[in-house]
Amino acid sequence: MRDLPAALANTGWQASVATPSYGMLHELPGTKLIDRVEVVFRGIAQTVDVYEVPGSEPTVCNIAIEHPLFSPQGAGKVYCDDEPARPFATDANKFAFFCASAAAWIDKLPKRPDVVHLQDWHTGVYCVLREYADAYERLRKIRTIFTIHNLSYQAIRPISGDDSSLESWFPFLRYTHSSIRDPYHAECFNPMATAIRLSDKVGTVSPTYAQEICEPSDHERGFIGGEGLEQELSQARGSGRLVGILNGCSYARRPGRKPGWQRVLSLVADQVTTWRTANPTARVHRVASTRLAAMPKRRPKHVLTSIGRLVGQKVSLFLEDMPDGRTAIETVLDDLGKDGVFIVLGNGEKYYEERMTYIAERAENLLFLCGYSESVALPLYRTGSLFLMPSSFEPCGISQMLAMRSAQPCVVHGVGGLKDTVEDERTGFVFDGITTQDQANGFIASVRRALNVKTEENDRWQRICIRAASARFSWEQAARQTIEQLYEHA
Repeated sequence: MRDLPAALANTGWQASVATPSYGMLHELPGTKLIDRVEVVFRGIAQTVDVYEVPGSEPTVCNIAIEHPLFSPQGAGKVYCDDEPARPFATDANKFAFFCASAAAWIDKLPKRPDVVHLQDWHTGVYCVLREYADAYERLRKIRTIFTIHNLSYQAIRPISGDDSSLESWFPFLRYTHSSIRDPYHAECFNPMATAIRLSDKVGTVSPTYAQEICEPSDHERGFIGGEGLEQELSQARGSGRLVGILNGCSYARRPGRKPGWQRVLSLVADQVTTWRTANPTARVHRVASTRLAAMPKRRPKHVLTSIGRLVGQKVSLFLEDMPDGRTAIETVLDDLGKDGVFIVLGNGEKYYEERMTYIAERAENLLFLCGYSESVALPLYRTGSLFLMPSSFEPCGISQMLAMRSAQPCVVHGVGGLKDTVEDERTGFVFDGITTQDQANGFIASVRRALNVKTEENDRWQRICIRAASARFSWEQAARQTIEQLYEHA
């Protein structure tokens, strides 16, 4: 949302990005109110404010749409937690209203855009309104593109009978049931499936992921594919509507010298102190403080890093149980011993945070930083010896690109965008496997393989580091492909 619009603007396109304000973006310095729009939601006319918000890219117009319904649990909270029986209920309400607001604003513009580019399940309701709402009939003339970032999140909600349902949001809308229903639950609305069916073109964020999602998932085997939408996606591919375009990475700045070890520890310590001040009883931050105090004064022989969300997709292979009773990550930590440390930065689902905390309490060479901080992430990319990214599946992934940009080779699972960006024993180390156990074994073996090359074949290791740093996955190329294959291609 930051880099692709800027790259599009550099080709001569005028790019605008619209998001909810979440009760806060409209209050940023330099923001100006540019419009007010009437939106009918739940059968009631609502007034939403449209703001232009300053951003990091002056060539891109940033739009924030504000209304109290965009911050139901307080300003700044993008996602909300619901009870297990009503998954996505609050967020689905919020983004359905955002789609209606965006549709009303776009329809009102004196000069309508040539393309509306939708992102993930959050925008699926826009396709419903474009296709079926009489008030937005003119939107059907605008080429509409839908990009899939992660099929595992589809935000399925009831069609009716719930406060968070399609007919609750738009009680007078006439629609074709087959175009909005979930493939397996006829009484449910699936915004992801709807957008796939009703958009002019469908994109994914890597070519390999575009192939994988046309096959059914097999969770027992460890393969994550179409997640129930493979039939819709196969039909889109067959008609030429499905395109995979690899995400990019910014290479504008020189990486510079690696930060000193004590400098990195100091930055981490400052961040952990901030987290502990905000949440003084959190066990995970207390454990991190203990590990920091015991860190070696000089940089260890090996510094392994991992940065990302703590969700099943990203960390389940770390926590795969091995035949000897250890998890895969514990096996890696035991292999490292006193020769290295493993620094993990990220937060996410409570279950995975607790599992990582439990291991960090017992492993002296694991520093688990439960949260996210750009001031910590960037030095970790630059200081690490080896980046670990054993995702079960990966639509694209940018973390591996950021690590490679800083000459830090990666160990990755050969899926999705990881397969498209890392070459085994050339720019990094790639593993595979038919089952999750095979994959975990492959992950452990690849870490050993990488550390062996680093230890025993320094010249070869340096060549891998140089090739990793020299690899280029530019947003300029992604922008050109987006224009040619999604915006302009018939």
